[in-house]
Amino acid sequence: MPRATPTEELKLIESIVATHPGGVRIADIEAEMARHQGGKTNRRTLQRRLQKLIDAQRLTTEGDSVALVYKVISDALVQANGSATVTAAATAEAALYVPVSPEGAAIRDQVRLPLMHRRPVGYQREFLEVYQPGATFYLSESLRRQLHEMGRTSADERPAGTYARDILGRLLVDLSWASSKLEGNTYSRLDTQNLIEFGQVARGKDAIETQMILNHKPAIEMLIEDADEVGFDAFTFKNLHAVLSQDLIRNPDASGRLRRRPVDISGTVFHPVAMPQVIEDCFLLLLDKAAAIPDPFEQAFFLMVQLPYLQPFEDVNKRVSRIGANMPLIKHNLCPLSFIDVPERAYIEGTLGVYERNQIALLRDVFVWAYERSCQRYLAIAQTMVEPDPLKIKYREALIKAVQSVVKGLRQPSQSVIAEAARQHAAEVDQAAFREMLTASLHHLHEGSIARYRLRRSEYIAWQQAQMT
Repeated sequence: MPRATPTEELKLIESIVATHPGGVRIADIEAEMARHQGGKTNRRTLQRRLQKLIDAQRLTTEGDSVALVYKVISDALVQANGSATVTAAATAEAALYVPVSPEGAAIRDQVRLPLMHRRPVGYQREFLEVYQPGATFYLSESLRRQLHEMGRTSADERPAGTYARDILGRLLVDLSWASSKLEGNTYSRLDTQNLIEFGQVARGKDAIETQMILNHKPAIEMLIEDADEVGFDAFTFKNLHAVLSQDLIRNPDASGRLRRRPVDISGTVFHPVAMPQVIEDCFLLLLDKAAAIPDPFEQAFFLMVQLPYLQPFEDVNKRVSRIGANMPLIKHNLCPLSFIDVPERAYIEGTLGVYERNQIALLRDVFVWAYERSCQRYLAIAQTMVEPDPLKIKYREALIKAVQSVVKGLRQPSQSVIAEAARQHAAEVDQAAFREMLTASLHHLHEGSIARYRLRRSEYIAWQQAQMT
């Protein structure tokens, strides 16, 4: 069974509390979760999840100490507190949501109905099959034109991935943090930056949250470093899943492989397809259709709609779709989609609209708002960016090979070793600068940055151990 994500645990906790109108003690919640998940939940983790639901006004408490119980905040309870409270709550929710179209609002209202009032549905293969690349569009022509205007960068005529490389440091932090946050991850942006740039694990955080963020970094780098080679093919997406799911699913053999068993998704009446042959057929069809779509924004949104709906992997499907959606944007040197500031509830409800009703309007509202937000951030950043060092650009590949030669060769980063590497990889006039770059790269190398140099974790650990002998 896949390890539950923080978001799934929040949904499970809320559903457990909802079955006890009179309130339920934390010990009883703990027991119910153990029964559902097949293992005991850490009490401190459970307390944090409960507090998050209270902060989000999903739960409330009654009583004190051993008599403390948790209750769901119902619509009736909110209304009983008076129209002023209802208005304030509606205003607060609007501030934490995205602007929605009338069609999106209708979907939102439908997926907010209690589960008992929503009709169970299975995977509808026709929803994928009827889509015809170049003829069917989830994004209208005017909307695509608007997105292109927003996302155009100064690098549009340069090699694929140039713009993403220019903002790589910020993009790694923003996208890793925001995508993980949509899974219920509680790392702050600063915590994420310290983890990615310096390998510093935030105190008091679950190991699963740390691993989730660390996995995003090499996945994003993979799309940028190999922008000319990655594509809408099985090899790319299986490897993307393998990186994003590392150490996060109970069955390590399922990492990078298509699903061969049924899965359930908490908080929805949608039941994904279970037959492995159908999953494989639809997965390949999905990628073929995505590859044939002529517009990069339509490609990105098509993937966000169809891949989580198919659930081709045992877990981590939405993360694969979010990172994968950036592939066509990176290739075309468009502003990336970081998902920064996207409200978790809006994103989840947009996805539920696809799962349960095959309707995309709400998720489209989220996508457009999220992209506009990303563009505002990165185009503003671009105006203040320092011009990159020409030598770093010139010797980028050479520096990677030099770091690899030191690490894979289990060599000490001595002055003589660094000087030898400089002679092998740089012109004589640039060797002094190359020695400085290589020294800095080796000094700052840690587990969270090894993918930048195309190193395996085992190679890095062996090199570290060699330094101590």
